Amino acid sequence: MANVTEIDRLLEKATSTGSVPGVVALAANQHGTFYQGAFGTRSLADGKPMTLDTVFWIASMTKAVTGVAAMQCVEQGKLSLDQPAGEILPQLAEPQVLEGFDAAGQPKLRPAKKPITLRLLLTHTAGFVYDTWNANQNRFADVTNLPAVRTGKLESLKAPLGFEPGERWEYGINIDWAGLMVEAVSGKNLNDYMREQIFAPLGMHDTGFVPSEGHIARLAQTHQRKADGSLEPLPLNIPGPRDFFPGGGGLFSTGPDYMRFLQMLLHSGAGNGARVLQPETVALMAQNHIGDLDVQMLKSYKPASSNDAEFFPGMKKKWGLTWFITTEDAPGGRRSAGSLAWAGLFNTYFWIDPQKQITGALLTQVLPFADRAVLDLLDDFEAAVYRAA
Repeated sequence: MANVTEIDRLLEKATSTGSVPGVVALAANQHGTFYQGAFGTRSLADGKPMTLDTVFWIASMTKAVTGVAAMQCVEQGKLSLDQPAGEILPQLAEPQVLEGFDAAGQPKLRPAKKPITLRLLLTHTAGFVYDTWNANQNRFADVTNLPAVRTGKLESLKAPLGFEPGERWEYGINIDWAGLMVEAVSGKNLNDYMREQIFAPLGMHDTGFVPSEGHIARLAQTHQRKADGSLEPLPLNIPGPRDFFPGGGGLFSTGPDYMRFLQMLLHSGAGNGARVLQPETVALMAQNHIGDLDVQMLKSYKPASSNDAEFFPGMKKKWGLTWFITTEDAPGGRRSAGSLAWAGLFNTYFWIDPQKQITGALLTQVLPFADRAVLDLLDDFEAAVYRAA
């Protein structure tokens, strides 16, 4: 066990000073988990202590899990990365591109010229966008009363494309569609599929789309960062009945559960005595799949949900099959070039460093996304992890 006192100190300081309400953080290397800690409170409203088994809405950290599910189907020959997705899901056979709005303020749509594929969906280059970070889509949602994908309403998936498939990288609802492709070829809903093919084999017993009463009792409350920097507890947001399970952001999980998933990826697809993916598939997922395109800054159009977000400004960033890829070593002796990472809306973060064989996760429940205090804590945590490893 490495000396992890420094990590304890920085996490304890972040919560005792009120920078964040509570945090769970974990780190592992090729030998297993060498750090796990829980500090602060699940809720400033009642002061219940944060614990390692606290349940978090991990939001877009779901995407990596859906990516693994999709690649299992690719391994089995049930899906192909470059097959037109409309052959699996007829709803994707004739996508429409939003070109703008007419003089009356109504959306102007045209047919897409290229087909959508699973590869484009997994890399956020298919054309689907999020209204949080896209002005036109935000306006479209307002004009048409389109519900958000996180509501689990199928109506939410009727959003048009923001651009021609393959034209650029822009973050969006692509992985929700990938989840529906998994359902179509497996004959199971995504919750059951993931439980049987990923969660049960890895021993992730606290992860799923539908939190039980026991999970709800351990749920961390979301806190909103106000203009003066203070934090206000929000009402517990438990999803009601859904039309579908959003593969782009619907999972609830715990730190130790998600670390089992991350270690499986660090160990080339094997974990808990089970093989979830073949090593060559994990290697393929870790490669750049957007060519000369680059990951762009997320410009926020919903400031209550997200700040503007750009990770590693000044560095070219790429995208693999469901995650962000750095192209240079991070400053300060942190993650290596070629590391994989992503995050969740409520300020949950993970990274996987295949070169140095280190993975870490830091979980909070704070809005808006890309909270400066949490990002600073993530940087400090990551640097301390590499010193301890």
